[in-house]
Amino acid sequence: MPVPPSCVLTDIEGTTSAIAFVKETLFPFAQAELDAFLDARADDPEVAAILAEVRAAAPGEDPRAVLRRWMQQDAKVTPLKTLQGLIWRAGYLDGRLKGHLWPDVAPCLRAWARAGLRLAVYSSGSVEAQRLLFGHSVAGDLTPLFAGFFDTRVGGKREAASYATIAAGLYLPPAEVLFLSDVAEELDAAAAAGLRTCQLVRAEDGMRACGRHAEATDFLGVARLHGLPAATG
Repeated sequence: MPVPPSCVLTDIEGTTSAIAFVKETLFPFAQAELDAFLDARADDPEVAAILAEVRAAAPGEDPRAVLRRWMQQDAKVTPLKTLQGLIWRAGYLDGRLKGHLWPDVAPCLRAWARAGLRLAVYSSGSVEAQRLLFGHSVAGDLTPLFAGFFDTRVGGKREAASYATIAAGLYLPPAEVLFLSDVAEELDAAAAAGLRTCQLVRAEDGMRACGRHAEATDFLGVARLHGLPAATG
């Protein structure tokens, strides 16, 4: 059996959750709620700070127009991701949204946490959005299982330095962290920083193996490949 890692760091979209959930549920929800949310909360300090970041990034342009353009482009920019997280929070809190997880995910995460593994998340979605998805998931509140949540504030997901920063933030040598993602370029960057890697190749999301990393079709396969405890429910 392989020596298991000390920590599992996981992506969300395409890894724990269907790509369709983000693209067909979360993104349209944020687009539909943008104007009403800003009308109601534009003067809140948190929202005002986001709008100031947007103005700084696109001087002379209407911040709402910039945000809509970024939404259309699925731009990985922090002010947009932070704002989307705030909009989604309202939907999660009033029950309009539930975080999608593949059925294999929650049992495995619980088994790994019970066995003493540290768990963390790294996603281009904001930390707020991550906490909401796992806190209001179809499997209940999973946030107590995680030791850390990381977003683009640590750097881009295709940059090796981001993964080195995360390992340092977890107080672990990179070689003791296993990163799970469906995106080959993210896995390349993690491997360059010294992390272990495994590509999630979920048929439901139309993923294809890149051939450069260990691969699994679900979290049960990850457990078998990397010597992690089996899920028991």
